[in-house]
Amino acid sequence: MSLNKIFKTSAAFLIALFIFTPATFAGFSLVETDSVGDSDTLIFFFDLRDRESFIQLTNIDPDAATVHIQIWDVSNNCNENDFFDTYTPADTHTYNMRNILTNDGNPSGVVLPEGAYGFVTTIVEVGFRALVGNFRVVDNAGYEYRTNAVNGFAEYGGWAAFDPNLTFNYNTSGNVTLSDVIGIPFDLMHNAVEEIFVANITDTYAPFDIDIYDLNEVPFSCRNVIFACTDQDNPLYEALLEESGDASVASFEYGINDAIPHSRGGELLCPNNVVSEGFVTLNLINDPFTNFIGYIGLNNGNGRGSMDSFSYSNVQAFQDAEG
Repeated sequence: MSLNKIFKTSAAFLIALFIFTPATFAGFSLVETDSVGDSDTLIFFFDLRDRESFIQLTNIDPDAATVHIQIWDVSNNCNENDFFDTYTPADTHTYNMRNILTNDGNPSGVVLPEGAYGFVTTIVEVGFRALVGNFRVVDNAGYEYRTNAVNGFAEYGGWAAFDPNLTFNYNTSGNVTLSDVIGIPFDLMHNAVEEIFVANITDTYAPFDIDIYDLNEVPFSCRNVIFACTDQDNPLYEALLEESGDASVASFEYGINDAIPHSRGGELLCPNNVVSEGFVTLNLINDPFTNFIGYIGLNNGNGRGSMDSFSYSNVQAFQDAEG
């Protein structure tokens, strides 16, 4: 077996140990053909609101890598913190988001406030650009969310034809009562250091027309919503609503409907709807040429939880960024 295959096999085994989840309540439909796997750019969700969060990253190439890590705090006007970390071949490190240490055990220089939540992006700045990762969010109520990180950008040739319509299914198996639908729009910037750009929410957002279908495929029209790195306290919130023109609400996270509301009491994708089993469609409107990663978490408010992903990549936006 080649050295590279040994590295990838070992990394896959470590990932499998970390993310194993015995029960899954949500399914997903991916528009991008290679959204989970090795990449130079990965997107993770974290939450410190009565939760603990852990992010695991592995360099699967037989060469060292320098990784640019950006942390976006929605609760602080999408404030960005960042640092660089180094990985030897087949190196794995887990970041505790309450005490973020670098791979060699030193302070990263980033200290998140109590109640911070948002997402983490990782980009290989030096190396062969092959990372795999996953995250774990442990709620004080006893349930956990675990899943692989989604590729921010797969190889260009691996993309499916652009399709701005996303779908995920859901149900109440295992007494599911609560949901977390996370949406992360972002742009890739090519400066002196390659980095993700998010903070200006009036430039980086994703508006969707939401519909729910029951198991008989009967559609229920919902409303238009915006996913952005924001909450309603963001000073740019009203400007974002005005900019989009097609939605009355914007958020980083939503619940599904009244049957499976948001775990934090937040906004719903489909208010006044009580379909407890079916699927949600998210149809992009007025495409602002951003890329988008989504995560759907379902839990029973006690000891069981599950999280999956849904995503698309805007090929034209990527070509513009490259050009």
